[in-house]
Amino acid sequence: MSEGVVRQWVRFFKDGRTNIHDESRSGRPSVVSADLKEIDEKIRLLRNFTITQLSEHLPNISRTVLYETVTGKLGYRKSCARWVLKMLTEIHKTSRMGAALKFLSRYHTGGEDFLNRTVTGDARETWIVHVNAETKQQSMAWGHTGFPTQLRKAHQTLSARKLMVTVFWDAQGILLIEFMTRRTTINSEVYCRTLKKLKRAIQNKRRGLPSSGVVLLHDNARPHTAVRTGEVCSNSNGMCFNILPTAWTWLLLIFICSLQ
Repeated sequence: MSEGVVRQWVRFFKDGRTNIHDESRSGRPSVVSADLKEIDEKIRLLRNFTITQLSEHLPNISRTVLYETVTGKLGYRKSCARWVLKMLTEIHKTSRMGAALKFLSRYHTGGEDFLNRTVTGDARETWIVHVNAETKQQSMAWGHTGFPTQLRKAHQTLSARKLMVTVFWDAQGILLIEFMTRRTTINSEVYCRTLKKLKRAIQNKRRGLPSSGVVLLHDNARPHTAVRTGEVCSNSNGMCFNILPTAWTWLLLIFICSLQ
């Protein structure tokens, strides 16, 4: 300790100070208002930033202070992006808006009768279990005294395989479930055969529906918009499918509404 520091402490003690520890003081704030504004601007430019990336743009602020500022003073919370089927372009959005307006227009004109005449469906690959193994609970058996308690049961492995399933339904329930053969590709020819089966199913399950006309609601996949598909829908004996193309997400909405 230098002589000058000793003289300074002597003067402090003469003035009545009894504590040798440094007194608390405000000091310079770790983040000033100008820094807060700069941090907020950086975040708005790059929403998926990391604290490390942010510290590279603001080297005068420590990473700890940056994290406390972002989460505490600015109130930001990081969340994961939601997966969607696809990113829609402006053309896709316009097309879907047009299909939605057309659907609403038909509903305002026909009312509940339009919904009752609407048939929709989709084809998807799903896992089908071919062997439903018996559980241990199901294999339990009653026995008298002396009956062997250790029953033996061979372990069975579930046999699962992916199958293509096409399902059509309306407001009343399922109309047609068709399991495709393995390695089958859904093209216009296959889809037309399915539509012929659907017509027979409608004639058998919805007796009064063919006379009033059926509105087929499906997406704009290539087999659905092919010329051959349009010919089959229009040139039918006693039944005409009025095609109303839409997006696949609408099929999910129609399915949920029909369940309700």
